[in-house]
Amino acid sequence: MIAEEAQVVTQARSGGKIRDYAAFIKLRLSALVVFSAVIGYFIGTESTGMVDWTRLCMLILGGFLVTGASNGFNQVIERDFDKLMSRTQSRPLPQGRMSVNEAVILAAAMGLIGISLLTYFTNPMSGILGALALIGYTLFYTPLKRATPFAVFVGAFPGAIPAALGWVASTEGFGYIGFPALVLFGVQFVWQFPHFWAIAWVMDEDYKKAGFQMLPSGMRDKASAFQTLVYTLFLLPISLAPVAFGISGTASAIVIIICGAYFAWQAYVLYRDCTVR
Repeated sequence: MIAEEAQVVTQARSGGKIRDYAAFIKLRLSALVVFSAVIGYFIGTESTGMVDWTRLCMLILGGFLVTGASNGFNQVIERDFDKLMSRTQSRPLPQGRMSVNEAVILAAAMGLIGISLLTYFTNPMSGILGALALIGYTLFYTPLKRATPFAVFVGAFPGAIPAALGWVASTEGFGYIGFPALVLFGVQFVWQFPHFWAIAWVMDEDYKKAGFQMLPSGMRDKASAFQTLVYTLFLLPISLAPVAFGISGTASAIVIIICGAYFAWQAYVLYRDCTVR
């Protein structure tokens, strides 16, 4: 009986640790980031029609580890502020379920392994882009969040790298940043602004508890709503750039127009009503 109870406790602790690690790396967010890199990779292989499945798997694994490391370092830096927000106070670091040393070692290991996988199994340029994304997100965007709304602009750079990195990973040799990669970067860069601001609008009260300045005007007002609307409207033609340059086809254009129109309508409603609905 005692042995069975001990086994149950051990299993419960193991399951809890796995959940803590998933929260630490922001599992779902990391998966979405990697998905955009995979899209970029397939766009890059369209001209040849040849998919290197080993390279693709290493792109997925390496990209996931680098993204998880970025999210992990973010939580290490913001652990004291996460205690102040209802959305983040249950994370493993604020709750003491993970030590700072463990978190730093885990994030550093993921970052180093991820960059190494990208470098050796795709190409060195992919590894460089992965390192830039990690550094930009951790050392620049994260500290600036409490200093200025300009942090969103800074964070848009590392946030826009994944799709471009995926395209670069499809190239041979050292790897290079071609025009399609720049177009993908541009689309993802512009998308960051309405995306971040929509989250910041809903989470404004929580963010203020921690001193985060994420909305363009610094508060939930007409000016912030207007900038969100402007960037959302600008996003639609930018999103069609891959179609215009022959990088993607008619089907993607239809999806972009439908989703873009819906996104723009939601931004207009935000500007009109200035509510959190």
